[in-house]
Amino acid sequence: MTAPAAQQRDVLISVIICSRNRAELLRHAIQSVADQDISKNLFEVVVVDNASSDNTSAVAHSFQDRIALRYIREERIGLCVARNTGWRSACGRYVVFFDDDAIARPGWLASIKAAFERAGPSVGAIGGRVDPIWEAARPPWLADEIAGSLTIVHWGDDEKVIRDIRMEWLVGANMALPKHLLADIGGFHPWLDRVGNNLLSSGDVFLQKEVMRRGYQCLYVPAIAIKHLVPAARLTQKWFMSRFYWQGVSDAVMQLIERVPSPRQRLALAVNRVRRLLRSPGLLAALPFRTNSPDTFKKKCLALIDIGYVVGLLGAAKH
Repeated sequence: MTAPAAQQRDVLISVIICSRNRAELLRHAIQSVADQDISKNLFEVVVVDNASSDNTSAVAHSFQDRIALRYIREERIGLCVARNTGWRSACGRYVVFFDDDAIARPGWLASIKAAFERAGPSVGAIGGRVDPIWEAARPPWLADEIAGSLTIVHWGDDEKVIRDIRMEWLVGANMALPKHLLADIGGFHPWLDRVGNNLLSSGDVFLQKEVMRRGYQCLYVPAIAIKHLVPAARLTQKWFMSRFYWQGVSDAVMQLIERVPSPRQRLALAVNRVRRLLRSPGLLAALPFRTNSPDTFKKKCLALIDIGYVVGLLGAAKH
């Protein structure tokens, strides 16, 4: 149910938080937004409950006497679906995407407001730093390049325009766009990102590609900073290998969206990637075995992207 008073408010910023069965994490996330040192009249929070069976509704409604907060129930499971439901109901000029397992640092919303005020019309997406909250010790085999898949973002201490999205990017846990641009793009593509427990990803990356395709810039602002939980369950080699395999599948899905290749073209793309894989037969043979070498494990994860990409083109990505 939507709170009538909040529904009619003219606000500058809408913070979208999608959540599924993580009510206690959600409580801390909303609290960190409510504690921001910015006028409460400038922002609203839209909680999209993605078919939760816990007390997500009660947690969200418990904040309605403190901030402008609206609760929306979305029964169709999927992160992109939930995010699209959220921004389409937003009242703000700017839409900020925030995760339910994140904590906004002091000054977060003020930094977003300031960034949009000084940004020219060429800027279409703004995001910032994401620091990890380690639930367990960081493994010694985890290279920095691989750790980025845990939603860790630090592209330096200076503001910069993202030039090559293959090397640097913004993330959906901490990213803001004008609502009119989201409407022009159509929001997040429903073929991408998490649905239930799968590890499909890249909905936020594809959105940034669409921003750039329309001639806008994506801006990294380190002062727009949050903290993001890294669960202990993800700090295993098995999880990372699955995550990078699914990154390959996600890359294949993006290829299908962008180029709409014919079956013959899919096969040609897959064959070219297999040839690249076969140049490192020793690495392929080592894939099932554990290693404590960060460099070796990084190479294994990168090889799994290729494998996932091939499988995605030939069958897993059925679009």
